[in-house]
Amino acid sequence: MRRPLAVSLALLVLLTVLGCRGEGGSAGDGVGISSRPGEAVDVILITIDTLRADSVGFMGNRDVSTPVLDQLAAAGRVYTNAHAHNVVTLPSHTNILTGRYPFQHGVRDNSGFTLPETVPTLAGLLKQAGYATAAFVGAYPLDSRYGLGRGFDVYDDDYPRGSNPSEFAMAERRGDQVIAPALAWWQSQKGSEPKKPRFLWVHLYDPHASYDPPEPFKSRYAAKPYLGEIAASDSFLAPLLEPVLEGKETPALVVVTADHGEGLGDHGELTHGLFAYEATLHVPLVVWGAGVSPGRDDRWARHVDIVPTVLGRLGMDLPDGLPGRSLLEAPADGDSYFEALSTNLNRGWAPLRGVIRAGSKWIELPVPELYDLPKDPGEQKNLADQERRTVAALRGALPEEAIWPPRKGNVSPEEERRLRSLGYSVGSGSSKAVYTADDDPKNLIGVDRKLHQVVDFYSRGNYEGAVRLAREVIAERPELAEAYEHAALALRQLERHAEAIEVLRSGLGQAVDGELLRRHLGMALAETGRGAEAVEILQPFAETGDSATLAALGIALSDAGRHAEGEQVLRKLLAQDDSDPKAHENLGIVLLRMTRTAEARDQLKRAIALNDRLPIAWNTLGVALFQLEGPEAALGAWRKAYELDPKQYDALYNTGLVAASLGRRDEARAALAQFARTAPPQRFEADIRKAQAILQEIGG
Repeated sequence: MRRPLAVSLALLVLLTVLGCRGEGGSAGDGVGISSRPGEAVDVILITIDTLRADSVGFMGNRDVSTPVLDQLAAAGRVYTNAHAHNVVTLPSHTNILTGRYPFQHGVRDNSGFTLPETVPTLAGLLKQAGYATAAFVGAYPLDSRYGLGRGFDVYDDDYPRGSNPSEFAMAERRGDQVIAPALAWWQSQKGSEPKKPRFLWVHLYDPHASYDPPEPFKSRYAAKPYLGEIAASDSFLAPLLEPVLEGKETPALVVVTADHGEGLGDHGELTHGLFAYEATLHVPLVVWGAGVSPGRDDRWARHVDIVPTVLGRLGMDLPDGLPGRSLLEAPADGDSYFEALSTNLNRGWAPLRGVIRAGSKWIELPVPELYDLPKDPGEQKNLADQERRTVAALRGALPEEAIWPPRKGNVSPEEERRLRSLGYSVGSGSSKAVYTADDDPKNLIGVDRKLHQVVDFYSRGNYEGAVRLAREVIAERPELAEAYEHAALALRQLERHAEAIEVLRSGLGQAVDGELLRRHLGMALAETGRGAEAVEILQPFAETGDSATLAALGIALSDAGRHAEGEQVLRKLLAQDDSDPKAHENLGIVLLRMTRTAEARDQLKRAIALNDRLPIAWNTLGVALFQLEGPEAALGAWRKAYELDPKQYDALYNTGLVAASLGRRDEARAALAQFARTAPPQRFEADIRKAQAILQEIGG
């Protein structure tokens, strides 16, 4: 029964291949639709974060193994000259899902921008057409708060909420943890009634810095961990894509691309977001499925072409105003606009915009650049002074609608912490009437590298090195708010809180982004028990509704003895978002101070249920449990606190005291010895002396 079907499918594939052109095929050579447009086929969109065009096997990389993607590419259409329009995650994905340029939909950076409800998305259009829609994303820049969740029946952004203040790097969701629920949803829709076609978007974040692939890829790619992350991502996709490729699923249209690439040192850029050279702007793009002729296509393709390609394949009308066209048809190549604005918005450096037209690439900066990409793919020879006519034409092609500067909204401290942990700078920047060569990112690459090194030092626990480098950046560019912030964070880890506060205060009169520094100063004061001062700093920002600011204000009010007001602020915050673990943690602390111990316990357990890697919540829960349930329950919570964060000195001390009182000398000795050895004397001098005395008594 299976053989005739297999033969017929093989014949169909053979006819399709014979009807198209292979390497270098053009739009007029069989790139048509071989099955009925308008079929309600399933659609799978896969975006792999930070994936360079030259980092996968099907684009010629022989140092990486990507068999799943290579199989898809071999049977699909590979667009070898595909380009993004942004070089950071949120605006680039917004381009992909709306089919519009960033100046059309309004999202220009990873923070401070939200997609307006008036802008239609691919998910919304397909939902209106009767599709079941779901998205599964791997990292914070695509949080549903930014508006991309509209139109999806399911928008799964279930990465850990909250943060550990002693960590710089935030947890991300690994690719297999994204694929598992995505696959479960995909399969669950088979038996749904009424039967609907499916649209699934999967976003894998793994290749993003820092590069730490799981085994066996960590060992296989020890010298090239970035490629190890890509090989791991390919393996994560196998359970989803292999059944589709093998014909075990209903017909589907599959699109795979990256939001942007990665610098890896090209032009001095370590990661992405600074420049828009081909290392970060050129992306892989594959379209596979019934109606798609296989082969390699060297036309200039763009992210804004993806929505028209999908809708065209399904026979659906396009929304008005889309700048792209279906890649399965044969129109003339169009201009491709791009921008890299993060360092302008966040550091006050010159904005970068540009246009690609038929292989000529114009970059508008104080020191302008023009490259002939077919002849110079590495962008080594700047032709701006030689090709004046081309320069004039491309400069004139910059869209007037991309007027500068865009208006940026409020950025919460929680957004800052998460995005900085992912390597992005965050601030409000400045707008100058004229930018000079001194503001050109090319001439500031040394500052950028130092800021990356500050983050690296901090993440490795080299806080002294982080402070030293951050102070060097401050001396060189005193307007950079993030340099003051990084210095203060490292100083706090060194228990030099007074210096940290002084650094933040000094930045207020210098930095481009004084408002965010004031927020950080308020939170730093709150963390050191200077509640009244913190309230004075934070109170003016309470009306913004910002979650992290409100959480800090609640604790600051409690530190100042105003517990009831602190509780009111935190309950207001939780009424807006009950899934915020930090707000539950802070409310638990306030309630414990008010001797409402059972309520405190419940809030702390709720925080831990949302994110079980919150050491402060575990430590405070231990205190509540000790009062309510006795020492055994408390000891378990305190152990968890200092396992997560060895700097939870209160948890170590409490463990030692309680274990000693229970006659558990080994446990008491271990906890008290660690406490006496590591706790900062300026904060714990009396407790250290007591711990040492107990150790002498029990033979420690």
